[in-house]
Amino acid sequence: MPRMTGGDAIVDSLLRHGIDTLFGLPGVQMYGLFDALARNANRIRVINARHEQTTAYMALGYACATGKPAVYSVVPGPGVLNTTAALATAWGVNAPVLCLTGQVPSNMIGKLRGALHELPDQLATLRTLLKHADRIEHPTEAPLKVARAFQEMMSGRRSPVALEIPLDQLPAQAEITPLAPLAPHANPVPDPERIAKLAAMLDAAKAPLIWVGGGALDAAAEIRALAEKTGTPVVSFRGGKGVLDDRHPLAMSIASAYKLWPQTDLIVAFGTRLDVPTARWGAPPAGLKIARIDIDPAEMRRLAVDLGIVADSADAARALAAQVKRKDDPIRAAAIARAKAETAAEIQEVQPQLSYIEAIREVLPEDGIFCDEMTQVGYVSWFGLPIHTPRSFITSGFSGTLGAGFPTALGVKVAHPDRAVVAVTGDGGFLFGGADLATAVRFGINLVTVVFNNSAYGNVMRDQVRMFDGRHSGSELTNPDFQTYAKAFGVPSWRCTDAIGLRSALKEALAANSPCLIEVMTDITKETAPWKYIAPTRG
Repeated sequence: MPRMTGGDAIVDSLLRHGIDTLFGLPGVQMYGLFDALARNANRIRVINARHEQTTAYMALGYACATGKPAVYSVVPGPGVLNTTAALATAWGVNAPVLCLTGQVPSNMIGKLRGALHELPDQLATLRTLLKHADRIEHPTEAPLKVARAFQEMMSGRRSPVALEIPLDQLPAQAEITPLAPLAPHANPVPDPERIAKLAAMLDAAKAPLIWVGGGALDAAAEIRALAEKTGTPVVSFRGGKGVLDDRHPLAMSIASAYKLWPQTDLIVAFGTRLDVPTARWGAPPAGLKIARIDIDPAEMRRLAVDLGIVADSADAARALAAQVKRKDDPIRAAAIARAKAETAAEIQEVQPQLSYIEAIREVLPEDGIFCDEMTQVGYVSWFGLPIHTPRSFITSGFSGTLGAGFPTALGVKVAHPDRAVVAVTGDGGFLFGGADLATAVRFGINLVTVVFNNSAYGNVMRDQVRMFDGRHSGSELTNPDFQTYAKAFGVPSWRCTDAIGLRSALKEALAANSPCLIEVMTDITKETAPWKYIAPTRG
């Protein structure tokens, strides 16, 4: 058995789990870990940042773009609390992120003596957010507890996890027994009787929809085979974009699928909470039946449906495709095509946001990755941006995490340095983490960030004006000169006022092979609200 420090034991375990990058911001409680990382710099790189939140968002982006685990490390207390928005977002989008944080010295845990960075109960706080959180009490525990954390992250519904270790246990030495990764827990096998029942429902349906969410990202081939065999359109909102290439005749956005809603008699949902049709589309059509496939058994209690199947999306889609009858319905195919064409024409009213989306899609390569944000162009991308492959549309999902877009996109670009990555953000959200342009420069993270500048939290201001007799409060912003701001970091930048200018700037930025910033000057009073295409029955 090798003799290692607690920090060495953790690094050894990370390496055994295939981790070659750690996002982190060191501090006194984590010195022992970061020293171990320094001594293993030829095997695992550390990307630091200017704020703890960015380390976690970068890990989130890395995990979302790859489907693989990502790791970040920060100090306990205020450090780890600074990352909880990213952890909550990772929970919402089912991203396998491991938070490694410290603790006060072992003999002071729970004493509430005001040790540096002490929280009343940090582990309990983390457990309210995460699928799994544990403490490494001694270096000898590191291999097993790290392996268990990875096992929980990657089993069933993927989710973030955390490990904490007391300050004194990172430099402490002990005889360590290294441990190979633990296999993920076996996926539940799709119930054959329920699959047969669902196959019969799909055979009998006249106007079904397949709905996909983030839980279906690794089931693209199986869902496409099912859709093509049955002639059933596949609908995605945010998390499921790219499961079926939006150029496919059966691929539908929420805007185009809404035209088919009145006739819909069956929804087959894969890995999605089904928020849009159950909460945003009003009363369901008469006779509608809903079947859900989800790997998380708890989901079967959260939404009452006609049939629930606990299974991995790919396994269930494969089993279902083997049993359903082949359908060739030219009338249904024509209705789908008509709905898509009509919607494509109608959403042209959402200007100028859609013109910016079209410019980005024109310039972004086939395998390019788009990262959304809580900003006008981000909202329009949910129904207006064609996506061709899974994991090339990165979103904060229902968390709606303002400020997440830019730092998350940094992690996406770290994961895919040879693919074009474009982040859109508003002037408000960008400055949550804009200082990490420095991180992009330091590590050669050649992300292109498009900042839409309307000197406001624009959607908030528009809602306030609409709802409160023209009054608004707290939604106006005073911005720096973003061109000077970018220049201060040595980042090339462009300013434009329309889609033509954005298209030109984006071509130059993607060719620059550098971190780049494009500022688009906009006016919230001249933008068409997109919400009738996202939540058509809401006021």
